[in-house]
Amino acid sequence: MADVVESQNIILEKKEGIARIILNRPEAMNAINNVIIDEFWAATEDVRVDDETKVVIITGAGKAFSIGLDLSYAEELAAGPMLEVGTLLRKLQAAFRLERLEKPVIAAINGYALGEGCDLALSCDFRVASKNAQLGMTYTQLGLIPDTGGACRLIQLVGLSKAKELIFFGEPIGAKDALEMGMVDKVVPAKDLEAAALDLAGTLAMKSPGALGLAKRAINTTLEVSLKATMEFDLRAQSRRFQAEDTREAIAARIQELKAAPKIK
Repeated sequence: MADVVESQNIILEKKEGIARIILNRPEAMNAINNVIIDEFWAATEDVRVDDETKVVIITGAGKAFSIGLDLSYAEELAAGPMLEVGTLLRKLQAAFRLERLEKPVIAAINGYALGEGCDLALSCDFRVASKNAQLGMTYTQLGLIPDTGGACRLIQLVGLSKAKELIFFGEPIGAKDALEMGMVDKVVPAKDLEAAALDLAGTLAMKSPGALGLAKRAINTTLEVSLKATMEFDLRAQSRRFQAEDTREAIAARIQELKAAPKIK
């Protein structure tokens, strides 16, 4: 039987050495706000110190992995002081820095993974996507930039030129294209996503936890200096972008657009 802990927006399930962290705001397509950041941090810290947990799977409830920062929350930030934005971004960066978990982390990407949702997937060690998944560094559509080290991680996966294309244009891409460019590792039918992620996790769980942890640390050491510098730049630059008039206008326009759009059933 699985050990299950539910908080307001996160479900943490543990069974046979595998932990599943489920973003659980399906009515908002798992949009990220202050509450979900705190609860996600708590869940990742739980599995980090749990010797029984050997592998972690991160996924979203409902029709999306995560569509990124909650627009209502973004609107509040854009209207608030820069210090408040900086505080949020530091919390978000710390929560999504899954390199600190010396255990394999698998993203099971169901549906949309946009903005910070895409960044979260990129911070995992492996990405398994459903065929209907859409991934996008959609920040520039709101006058923003990637803010949790995503640019650094994306370059590592797809190369400099393709990373610039994905970030500058900010258009989502399908799972097939993401697979071809190395942004995800495997694509499966939506009905098989959970099984595929669990199969990969089960294989990893049979390896030596100590060896995997040290191997992950050794691999990430090569990335560490660039990632730290990127995240510090992200923090300063994104704080300024939230204060920009065009960003405020873009967020407000997107909120009105979504209010007028037909509801997804």
